[in-house]
Amino acid sequence: MPSSIRSRLTTRSPASRRRAQSPSDQGLIGARLRSLRQQQSLTLRDVATATGLSVGHLSQLERDLVSPSIKTLHDISRALGVNISWFFQDDAPGNRLEQYVTRGDARQRISFAGGVDDYRLNSSAVRDLGLLYSTFEPGASSGEADYTHEGEEAGLVVAGALELWIDGQATRLDAGDSFSFPSTRPHRYRNPGAEAAVVIWAMTPRSY
Repeated sequence: MPSSIRSRLTTRSPASRRRAQSPSDQGLIGARLRSLRQQQSLTLRDVATATGLSVGHLSQLERDLVSPSIKTLHDISRALGVNISWFFQDDAPGNRLEQYVTRGDARQRISFAGGVDDYRLNSSAVRDLGLLYSTFEPGASSGEADYTHEGEEAGLVVAGALELWIDGQATRLDAGDSFSFPSTRPHRYRNPGAEAAVVIWAMTPRSY
């Protein structure tokens, strides 16, 4: 990445959310992505250079015409100096105990391309641990390419099946199976079954 771009890719505080969203819209990230890029005085071409994505694809993401793959959002987050958790809605204010609680009907969601939805289970009160409820439609995947990031992750398949690739090798996990691995190993995953899969996913440090 050119040093001139790297020097401009710094972490910023989240901007205000866009217009009030209905529950069906809460998984969209376009407005937040555009806001973060503009706060850093970056053009679409700057981000394209830093991520290897096309300007056209980034423009479609910002307009919510397409959803990102998991790898794509990791790449964008890394380039813009935030983690994926930045793109979730801010936690609603509550009483002292509520800051530690995530209610089942108030989970924050990001929808990815191809039928993957991630719901954040951890509250913002924890900094180093992430916990997700992930759903995968039949055939849904993290993308065709492996990806890596810092940390460790583990999961439990609650329903359906998950095909997990690590270091170029694949294994199938069914309901009741669990896994854990260093996130620095090249990995990807998909639902190979004919029904939806549900996975409880934990990671540290928190990338969600």
